[in-house]
Order: sequence, then C-alpha cells, then structure tokens
Amino acid sequence: MPKAKIYDMSGKDMGEIELSDAVFGITPSAASVHSVVRAHLAARRQGTQSALTRAEVSGGGIKPYRQKGTGRARQGSTRSPQWTHGGVAFAPKPRSYTLHINKKARRLAMRSALSQKAADNKVLVIDNLDLPEIKTKSFVAFLNALGVEGKSYVVTKDVRENVVKSARNLQGVKTAFAGVMSVYDIVNAGTLIVDKAALETIGEVFAK
Repeated sequence: MPKAKIYDMSGKDMGEIELSDAVFGITPSAASVHSVVRAHLAARRQGTQSALTRAEVSGGGIKPYRQKGTGRARQGSTRSPQWTHGGVAFAPKPRSYTLHINKKARRLAMRSALSQKAADNKVLVIDNLDLPEIKTKSFVAFLNALGVEGKSYVVTKDVRENVVKSARNLQGVKTAFAGVMSVYDIVNAGTLIVDKAALETIGEVFAK
C-alpha cells in the first residue's frame, strides 16, 4: 500500500500515512493521461481564428485582363490567393477544438496521475491545511517549511478561502478541491500537497 509523509502547518514531520491503494497505488496508464491532458489543452483554445476566402473578399468581380495575347498567366479575379489583397486559400474559420473523453478514461487518468505522484514521493499530506487569515507571506512560509520548490498543486477538502486567496498570487501554485481536481494540473505540478481531510473525499470520488 502506498504511503506519504504527513506534516502539520509548521512543517513538523508527523510520520507517514497510508494512501488508498485503489487511487494512489495502481499501475499508471500513460496513454489515458496523455489523452486527458491533450483534451484539456485543446479545450483551452479559443477557436476564434478567422480569415476571408476569395469568395468573401470584396471586389475582384471583373477579369483583370484578357485571356490571351498578353504573355502573362491567365487570371479570372484579383482576389485569388496568389494576388496581393486576395483571399486566403483554405482560410481558417471559427471552430471548437473540444475532444471527447469518456468518464471511465478520465477516472483512470486521474488515478494514474495520482499514483505516479505517489510513486515519485511527490505527495505531501497536511494535517488540517488552513490559515487563520488571508496572507500570502504566511502561505510562502508554509511552503518553505515543507521545503517545497517550484510548481505545487494544493488540494483541500472544501472551500478554504484563506488558503485560496493567500496562494493565488504565487506563481506556480494552484489550489483545488478534492472532488474537482485536474489531471493536467497534477501532472504539471512538481509537488502535490493534500489536506488530510481531502484524502477520504478523493478516495470516494475516484476509487471506482
């Protein structure tokens, strides 16, 4: 059964805690993680790029010169793609880049991402992760006490306003709630910091 180190908010080592084998102890599926991350990045694309085809550019209705006798290539419109101010060949149009991933594959990807983090010893469990006030300096001190450097993903059981607002100005630090975690953010983070109370919720939501 996978284990993770547990700390308090001051960074004091409180030993180890066992993690759910069904969520943190499976053999990771790289293919499912890749599919979900790819779908996540595709969904972030606006899909608003647009250009005009030769049919949509104004003008060009008259033949620029006669068909034969000029020595030049025949042309039917000055709005063809090869002309300056002409339309765009195969012009991009607004579209959705959304990729469909079924629920079972998403859950497998989540368990795979969590299991890989546990296997890499990148999961830190915090006993009662909360702050008495909204203060970025306090959150930085918390991360320093844990020895966390680089990107981190902080997961709480429910809305902890003091934690969310204290961390939101820190580059590379993201917060989430146990039931709505992102596979992309887990993979992208160097360290996964989880509230002890959130472990039960994570097991209930993603174990099946």
